[in-house]
Amino acid sequence: MTLSLRTRLGLWYGGLTGIVVLLVGLFTYAIHARGQYDVLDETLQQAVNHVAGEYQAETTDPGRQAVVSAPLAAGVGVRVYDDVGQLRFESPYAQFAPTVSPLPLSSGQRPLPYDFIARLALPMHGRDVAQEALGLVVAQDRVRWRVYVQPLSGEFVVGLASLSQVDASVDDFRGLVPLLAVSGALIAMVAGWLLAGRALRPVADVTATAERIAGSATFEDRVPPPAHQDELGRLAATFNDMLDSLQESYRKQQRFVADVSHELRAPLTAIQANLELLERVRDMPEGERAIAVTEASREAQRLARMVADMLLLARADAGVPVRRQPLALNDVVLLSVEELRAVLNGRRLEVEALETARIDGDADRLKQLLVILLDNALKYTPATGRLGVSLRRQGQMAILSVKDTGVGIASNDLPHVFDRFYRADPARARDPGGSGLGLAIARAITSQHGGDISISSRPAEGTTVTVRLPLAQVAPRRTRPAAAA
Repeated sequence: MTLSLRTRLGLWYGGLTGIVVLLVGLFTYAIHARGQYDVLDETLQQAVNHVAGEYQAETTDPGRQAVVSAPLAAGVGVRVYDDVGQLRFESPYAQFAPTVSPLPLSSGQRPLPYDFIARLALPMHGRDVAQEALGLVVAQDRVRWRVYVQPLSGEFVVGLASLSQVDASVDDFRGLVPLLAVSGALIAMVAGWLLAGRALRPVADVTATAERIAGSATFEDRVPPPAHQDELGRLAATFNDMLDSLQESYRKQQRFVADVSHELRAPLTAIQANLELLERVRDMPEGERAIAVTEASREAQRLARMVADMLLLARADAGVPVRRQPLALNDVVLLSVEELRAVLNGRRLEVEALETARIDGDADRLKQLLVILLDNALKYTPATGRLGVSLRRQGQMAILSVKDTGVGIASNDLPHVFDRFYRADPARARDPGGSGLGLAIARAITSQHGGDISISSRPAEGTTVTVRLPLAQVAPRRTRPAAAA
């Protein structure tokens, strides 16, 4: 049987409280018991010493009897024995005490009146009573009596004090300690259980929300914000942030699936239509047959490119790393620019700056990145426009910029240009065969190389795309030790 966290916390609170109360109770009991018995022993010793001093000062028996019979501390009686053990004088209270031997007490006759727990406490007032003169006897009614023997010249003064009241007080305290421990444990257990339930309420809300989401397969529910922004409050806020992220990812996935279906349907429909036409019209003129085959082939190539682009994005999403090796990014830029010059069609392409920048990366993927950026700039720039490419070093980063003087991008479209299958209206008009994956692929390639990409644009003025890539770390050159002469 698995106990809930709330129950376990309650049990822990109760158990720890019970142990603490028990230890404190035992410590208090030890001090109380030791103090009670030490005070009684000190009172008994002082009373006997006082009687012994007054007794020695008297020389007549009536005087000595008067000293012994004089009132003493409450509960203390005195007897005087001669050297052969015969009783000579006795106080009124001593008549109730049991018979004791007046001889000096041996070590076996001097048991302590308190138990082993009270022995752990220090003596009262920082000093101990003369234990060698103290003894303990038990009357027939099982009442314990404390005995103190003071030797005189040829006589013994014996003091006796009943322990009944002290024993009753100590026994009551001893029975109270476990009762307090158990009561404290139960109270702490119930209080801990209630407090744990209140403290864990945000966790219960998170669990209930997660269960609702699991049952509904949506991400619309949210955890109610707690009143206090403590650790559990931050947990609830983080859980809600995670749900927001999951909901956005889920929406993007749904939109991506819908866009893929839409984009794949067009080339597949065109291919299917042309194939059905060729199959249905057997005697089609050669010229029309060639047109149908060409169109089907063109759509098949477009479909293949689209599938390859989606596979590249899927590998990037899965975290598949690219092959990295040291390379000169400026060489990749020059190669990409030279390949593009053949399709400029009157547009000007200028390399505004080209600094040497060595990075660790995949040359093919970086070339694909540049081709995507240059191809987009070329498509959306009029015949009289201009394209510019620059590569500079800035600190530990290589800054690659591609700008054009084309149609630009509207401000409301800028936040979405890196979304997959997203194409603004001017782009759709100029490139009906595009898939809308180019900039998404560019961002994926940049991320795989540990960089970032940004875009700025103004309608009718042009667009600038900036890529930041980390430079390769140059290992320090080792100096060879000088040869010994």
